[in-house]
Amino acid sequence: MAEFDLTTHLGKYLDRHLVFPLIEFLSANNIYDENELLEGKLELLSNTNMVDFAMDVHRTLYQEREIPPTLHGKRIQVVEQFTKLQAENEPVRKIFEDPEFQRLVETSRDSKQLLELVVKRYDFKPELLDTVYEFAKLLYECGNYSGAAEYLYFHRLLVGPSDKHFLNGLWGKLASEILMQNWETALEDLNRLKDFIDNNSFGNSLQLLHQRTWLIHWSLFVYFNHPKGRELIIEMFLYQQQYLNAIQTTCPHILRYLATAVIINKQSRRTYMKDLIKVIQQESYTYKDPITEFLEHLYVKFDFDGAQQKLKECETVLNSDFFLVACAESFIENARLMIFETFCRIHQCISIKMIAEKLHMTPEEAERWIVNLIRNARLDAKIDSKLGHVIMGTQAVSPYHQLIEKTKTLTLRSQMLAVNIEKKLSAKSNENWGHDF
Repeated sequence: MAEFDLTTHLGKYLDRHLVFPLIEFLSANNIYDENELLEGKLELLSNTNMVDFAMDVHRTLYQEREIPPTLHGKRIQVVEQFTKLQAENEPVRKIFEDPEFQRLVETSRDSKQLLELVVKRYDFKPELLDTVYEFAKLLYECGNYSGAAEYLYFHRLLVGPSDKHFLNGLWGKLASEILMQNWETALEDLNRLKDFIDNNSFGNSLQLLHQRTWLIHWSLFVYFNHPKGRELIIEMFLYQQQYLNAIQTTCPHILRYLATAVIINKQSRRTYMKDLIKVIQQESYTYKDPITEFLEHLYVKFDFDGAQQKLKECETVLNSDFFLVACAESFIENARLMIFETFCRIHQCISIKMIAEKLHMTPEEAERWIVNLIRNARLDAKIDSKLGHVIMGTQAVSPYHQLIEKTKTLTLRSQMLAVNIEKKLSAKSNENWGHDF
C-alpha cells in the first residue's frame, strides 16, 4: 500500500497541523512502521505548542527515556505566553459575547466602518488587533482550533485586505474549520481565500502559483467531505484554467483526486471524461497511477484486460489514501459500470461469464448486477439465462440528446472565458496607463 501513498507529496503543501490526520490514517492502516510514524509525528510537534501531545508521543516512542528538559521548559514558556495574551484579549472576549456585536457586523458596510463602530461603542483600541492575531495563532499552535477560529473571525471582520496579517488569517481560519470538520464554514472560508488569491498579484507569478498550489491541496479536505465537493473539485481543477495550469506545473499527483471525482460523478461523467482524458494524456509522462492508467486503458487503448487489472490496483490505492478511502465502494461500482458500458458499445451479445471476468466478479454476482441495471432502467438489454448471454438493445442516441451532451459545459466555459478576457483587458489597460504616466 505504501507504493501508492502520496502523503510525502501532499505534506509539502499542507500546514503541519493538517498533516496529523494523514499520519493517524497511515498508522491505523499499518501502511508504515509504527515507530517511523511516531518519529515523524514527534518531529512535526516540535514546531508547534502542543507540548503535552509531544510528551505523550515521546513516552510511547521512547518508553525507557525521561522526557527531555527542553519540552518541560517549552511548556512553561507556552503557559506564560498564553496567560499574558489571554489577559490582553479579555476586552475582545467580552465584545464577542455581546449580542449587539453581531448586529453591528450585519449592519456595517465594511471593516473600516465596523472598526469605527466597535471603537466608539466598546472603547476598543485598534492597536489590539495585532494582539488578537497573535493570540489566535497561539491558540492554533496549542491545538485549540475553535478558539483560534473565533479570534481569527473577529480579526478578519475588523481589518482590511491590506493588513499584514489578513492573508495568514484567512489561511489560519480555513485550517481551523477543516480540523474541526465544520465543512460548510470551511467551504465558505475556502471560497473567500480563493477570491482573495485570484484578485491579488502577490508581486510575481511564482508567488501566485505557490498560493494556488497550497489552496489546491487544502481544498481536498473540504471537497472530499462536503456534499457538493465532488462537483466543485471538477469545476475548479478541470475548468478553471489557472488552477489546471498549477496542477500541471507543480502537482500533477492531484490528477488522482480529479479523476476519482469524475469517475464517481454519475450525472455528468460522460461530459467531463473527454476533457479529463486529454489532461491525463498530456501529463502521463510526469505522473501516473492505477486510477489515471485505468482511464487510459479503458478510453484511449480500449484494453479491457488492462483496465480490469488496473481496477484491482485501484482498490489498493483507494484504501491507502486518506481522502479517497470513503469513496472506494462508489468508485468500484462506477468503474465497473464504465467498463461494462464501453464494452457494450462494441458488442451486441455478451457472455455473462466474460463480463464477470472483466469486472472481477463471479458469474452469479455479475448476473445479479446486470439484472439490477436493467431493473433500474440504466441499461437497455435482456438476459438469456439458458445461454448465459446479455443481449443489448439498440442504443442510438437522438440528435437532441447529442446536442445536450455537447453543450452541457458550454455555460461554464463561456463564463471562464469571459473572466479571463476581462482580466487580460484590465491588465493591458493598467499597463498602458503606466506607460502614458
